[in-house]
Amino acid sequence: MTKITVTPDCGNAPKKGFLKDFNIAFAKGNVDFIIEHVSDDIRWEIYGDQSIQGKEQFSKAINAMKNYVADEVIIHTIITHGKDASLQGEMKMTDKTYAFCDVYRFASAGSSIIKEIHSYVIETTH
Repeated sequence: MTKITVTPDCGNAPKKGFLKDFNIAFAKGNVDFIIEHVSDDIRWEIYGDQSIQGKEQFSKAINAMKNYVADEVIIHTIITHGKDASLQGEMKMTDKTYAFCDVYRFASAGSSIIKEIHSYVIETTH
């Protein structure tokens, strides 16, 4: 079971709650929730690894990753403004720990459909 730690915030930004849930779904391999919340023309840039275009390619990538379930996810910071947002944290696997920052662009300021994700991921030594 994945342990989830989230730094508390003011609690009155719905998009922050959504991004927390989206990242927990990713950590737990909940593919359906993730795919349900991206646009048909999703663009996911994982810097230094791959560039993913469209929902079909995104679905294949997410399904390939679903078996890499994290032991622990720590969400340090979520920032939202209009249709843009970012989330920074750590993902602890059995034998490795990764620091990550994802920058999101939504379909609109009021939408929970993601059009773009820019991911920066590095393996840490602690």
